Amino acid sequence: MPIAMFTADELAVVRRAYAHQVAAAAGTTNPRIEAAFAVVPREKFLGAPPWQVANLGGGYRPLLSSDLVLAYQDALFALQPDKGVNNGSPSLHARLLDELDVQIGDRIAHIGAGTGYYSAVLSELVGATGHVYAIEMDRDLAGHARSALTDRANVSVIIADDNQWPQQEMDAIYVNFAVGRPAERWIESLRPGGRLVLPLGVPRQSRPSSSGRHACHGAALRIGRGARGFAARWIGTAYFVCADGGLTVDENEIEALTAAFKRGGIEFVKSLIWKTEPRIGRCWYIGDEWALCYDEP
Repeated sequence: MPIAMFTADELAVVRRAYAHQVAAAAGTTNPRIEAAFAVVPREKFLGAPPWQVANLGGGYRPLLSSDLVLAYQDALFALQPDKGVNNGSPSLHARLLDELDVQIGDRIAHIGAGTGYYSAVLSELVGATGHVYAIEMDRDLAGHARSALTDRANVSVIIADDNQWPQQEMDAIYVNFAVGRPAERWIESLRPGGRLVLPLGVPRQSRPSSSGRHACHGAALRIGRGARGFAARWIGTAYFVCADGGLTVDENEIEALTAAFKRGGIEFVKSLIWKTEPRIGRCWYIGDEWALCYDEP
């Protein structure tokens, strides 16, 4: 178990300072996001110490102390280091959640929820009238999430292949792993006005022995469903562990998407074309029944 070197009141101040720094690093001025990070106890979602944090150049290093105050830094903590699965960078997630534009009362699917830390942050953002569906296909991670989220009535943890959810209309969908294409259910389950934030990425061709397969090219995108179609916007560079299960893509798709990343220009994308013919010459990337295009929807 983590060691408490600070009183509860002192730890509350530490969490507030951590949340303030995370919001500043993310470039968000949304006070609700800062408030959510300030009240969720991150240590509940990291597993038993000694914790490991990701090194900048790759791999992990153990923290020499089990003091739970160490959980409150803008660092990647390993959840399954052999698979490269982490409790990701808080400042990156704060930026992505700002783009998701979560509202009180929203119904949100959190795809790839891991142990549920960011599901808990989402539960604060949707409030008691909203609901978060935390979808995780790994049974060990999902089991930890259920235990850590048991006091949150507005969160349901569901063990399922991530491309099978959501199974009902959602206000927002938040994806926490890299994919080579959006799943059909993510696009078609968005209500009018709904938002999807996902990391688009292609995996490295070699898998390091000490971690999972991460993206070698990656970008976070915001997709919004409007009356005239799907708006798309590049948020920034983002590297996540790549999808497994039903969301893996074949080598031809990987090669084509890699070529698009190398050409550049994703920052100019304005729309997602879904199951209709795209305009040749006006797209950053054309996949199987979907495309990212430079024209407004």
